[in-house]
Amino acid sequence: AKMKEGKTTFTNKLGFILASVGSAVGMGNIWMFPYRVGAYGGAAFLLPYIFFIALFGAVGLSGEFAFGRLTGTGPIGSYEYAMKTRGKKGGAILGAIPLIGSLGIAIGYAIIVGWILRFLKGSITGEMLNIESSEYFGQITGAFGSTPWHIIVILIAVIALMTGIITGIEKVSKFMMPAFYILFIILAIRVAFLPGAIEGYKYLLIPRWEYLLKPETWIMAMGQAFFSLSITGSGMIIYGSYLDKKEDVVHSAIMTAILDTCAAMLAGFAIIPAVFAFGMDPASGPPLMFITIPKIFSKMPMGQLFGAFFFASVLFAGITSLINMFEVCSEAVQSRTKLSRKPAVILIGLIVFAVGVFLEYEPYMGRWMDMITIYVVPIGAVLGAIMIYWVLGKENIAKELNLGREKPLKDSFFWIAKYFYVFLAAIVVILSIVYGGIG
Repeated sequence: AKMKEGKTTFTNKLGFILASVGSAVGMGNIWMFPYRVGAYGGAAFLLPYIFFIALFGAVGLSGEFAFGRLTGTGPIGSYEYAMKTRGKKGGAILGAIPLIGSLGIAIGYAIIVGWILRFLKGSITGEMLNIESSEYFGQITGAFGSTPWHIIVILIAVIALMTGIITGIEKVSKFMMPAFYILFIILAIRVAFLPGAIEGYKYLLIPRWEYLLKPETWIMAMGQAFFSLSITGSGMIIYGSYLDKKEDVVHSAIMTAILDTCAAMLAGFAIIPAVFAFGMDPASGPPLMFITIPKIFSKMPMGQLFGAFFFASVLFAGITSLINMFEVCSEAVQSRTKLSRKPAVILIGLIVFAVGVFLEYEPYMGRWMDMITIYVVPIGAVLGAIMIYWVLGKENIAKELNLGREKPLKDSFFWIAKYFYVFLAAIVVILSIVYGGIG
């Protein structure tokens, strides 16, 4: 399946990068990264983290973008194409694994983004500040506890996609991602003036070098970097398939990695000093976002306004990621059945809701997300890496990666990709299972 003539592409490189950043910046940047930096050596953690972000961005992300642009389709078609270059069948079945991963995460994410929407409304009306936050969170995490919010979120994603990839995704991302950064910068500045915030900066910034001797630090940095960039063997392939042939893929991938890291750092600077200013525990995961942070806003002057800023920016990060997962799934439906775009998008919305509505009870949702993120997604990501750098091989992918570049990539790039990156991706799968999740 070569690139179909007249296929829509992103209108410009900025639109593509913002859409990719929107896909990459999600809950992991906000509720995992700040906690991990503090827990694994402060600024010392940033060294392995930035090393892995640079490696996975330059080699992994650019590989997925190039793979999608080469085949002009999503994981099923792309993996099939790669296998056919070797005269082999079975690519479509392998491509279904990352696809299931994207669908699985979309199901869980739609619920979480629904919670965020409810908290945004609660911070605008002020009701969130008047109820103990764990109780407020408890109200929506029961069985069928947030169905209306869940439906609204799915509708937002469906409507954004029904207008088409470019008008929908690009417009949404061009508004939401700059808004995310601006709101988080305002929050970070506001938090800097809280008495006691300095302890939070110490937690984040004072390097505890001895942590670099602990394997866990490197493992967590690698997992965090890998998942933070949304290297899943599906979502970034699909966005790559809408990238114009004259763009430099590697440069786009590196820009996406840099902006994703900025988002994570901003989240750290907005959240951790505030947590310390009010003497709370910088836990990780949903409790940080839905219990600790609302408590902070309830104690802060003008907390209602800043609470609304916070949940609005998190909502933008969540919606843009969800849209990417929906796009992967609806593109697969379109390319494998005779359905046109609108019915395909609606079908995915219905599936995501039909399964997700039974997972609104928080313990079920937690187990579901663990299953998908520990087992399915890392395997999909490794399959993607193997398809790109082993099955397709250097000759095929190099042409695509070099398109739009002034200087062709050196041989060392492909050596690192084939032997080092693919090997690390495989280790991510093993460690993910051993540690019960490292991303």
